[in-house]
Amino acid sequence: MKNTVKLDNYYTIEELEKVLKKFVDNYNNQRYHESLRNLSPTDVYYGRGDQIIQERQKLIHFKLINEILSKKKSKLV
Repeated sequence: MKNTVKLDNYYTIEELEKVLKKFVDNYNNQRYHESLRNLSPTDVYYGRGDQIIQERQKLIHFKLINEILSKKKSKLV
């Protein structure tokens, strides 16, 4: 956070508050954290983590199946 704040000059406290709020929102809601199994802190806090992990595993599974099927089709043609 200090790198974000130090990169620019803020001439009013309102400017600084706006940038800090944006940083905190991004950090808590948008950015994935490796230590949280690539989930956002908000997802973990509200208990959505396991559901998101399951959805990701389903997508990976379907992607692998599609790759296998497309390779089999290309061998047949």
